[in-house]
Amino acid sequence: MNFRVNTHKIDDLTFIGYSVGGEETVVGVPELNVCFDIGRAPSEVINIDHVLLTHGHMDHAAGIAYYFSQRNFLDNSDGTIVVPKPLAQPIHRLMEAWVAIENHRTPYRVVGLDPGEEYTIRKNLIARAFRTEHAGPCLGYSVLDVRQKLKDEFAGTPGQELAALKQRGVEITYTIEVPLVCYCGDTAYGRFFELPCVRDARILVLECTFVEEDHRSRADAGYHLHVEDFVRALKELNNQHVLLTHLSHRTTLKAARQELRRRLTEEQFARVHFLMARPRPGNLPNPHEGNPT
Repeated sequence: MNFRVNTHKIDDLTFIGYSVGGEETVVGVPELNVCFDIGRAPSEVINIDHVLLTHGHMDHAAGIAYYFSQRNFLDNSDGTIVVPKPLAQPIHRLMEAWVAIENHRTPYRVVGLDPGEEYTIRKNLIARAFRTEHAGPCLGYSVLDVRQKLKDEFAGTPGQELAALKQRGVEITYTIEVPLVCYCGDTAYGRFFELPCVRDARILVLECTFVEEDHRSRADAGYHLHVEDFVRALKELNNQHVLLTHLSHRTTLKAARQELRRRLTEEQFARVHFLMARPRPGNLPNPHEGNPT
């Protein structure tokens, strides 16, 4: 096991990963069978079938080929990596380069998305892409539980009648979307925070690269969130939990906690979790088990 990788449990979901700004970021959620970014592809996320890549910077994307290679080595099914659409062809070229290097063709699947498009993870579970504010092609992703519910006016209607109504083209159900986890990747503050799939997600995974007050200009130059932006977002959003990632090497967890305690109310601070806090003991769940709603 890679002891750098941390485990953080929030409600019924397990977050496993590592995130230090400029070094590596990978955040897996086995219960949802998704991994946000791939970092260096640590062993703990290889069995997760769906990687949602936010952008192509090396600290978030270096493990792409290794992820596919290890799945092939372990006789897993082909993994899928979902990417901003402009990155799809470069990744195809990357995998072709490895064919020449290894003299072996590794199976893989790449899906390119534009903002607003969706990718099906499994029945009733989708990932919706949205535009973020970072250098180069970039997306955030919200994982939503999507279900059909019978309209109130048809409550108590016998099944045969409902089937007949459907055959006549009558809409007897409506769609319910519950955003479970939203991941913004590297980003500056943006209008995407207004999206319901971001604003109302039960758990928001959000970067906060710079905490020191005199690093405001560094945050702006790199299209990252400063602690001022993080606090602003926390006060405006409805998320029950916010998982903080991507602190820079310059900032300790202790310093980040102290600064957030100073800026937030006790109730607001209670919503904040830190991915890089020490891991908790216990086994990791199987990504192919469980269907939380």
